[in-house]
This record gives sequence, structure tokens and C-alpha cells, in this order.
Amino acid sequence: MAKPQTNATRKYEKKVGIIAKSYKLRKELVEQFKEACDKAGVSQAGKLSEMMQEFIDECNEKIS
Repeated sequence: MAKPQTNATRKYEKKVGIIAKSYKLRKELVEQFKEACDKAGVSQAGKLSEMMQEFIDECNEKIS
């Protein structure tokens, strides 16, 4: 049986629509990205989300 905190976390993630994704990327690229995020004081997930949204917006503008 899962711990109460794990259950609460899963419930929250489901409520706000958070999912886990797995991608295979070059180790060197991932390490450089981590270092850059650390230097900038931002989370990797936050920066990836920002870049994804910018790309989506860019693509949608081209279609419109």
C-alpha cells in the first residue's frame, strides 16, 4: 500500500493535470541543460514547459 503522502501527491497531480513523460536525449545535452538551469536559478521542468509553450504558440501563429 502506498504511503499517505504518495497518495496525496498522485491525487494532486491528477487534479491539476500533471503527467510524467520519458524522453531519450543525449547525456551531454541534458547535463548542459541542468547546469544552465542551475545557473539561471530556474527549475528544469519549468523551463521545459516554457519552451514547449513558446514552440506551440509559434506553430499556432504559422497556421493562423
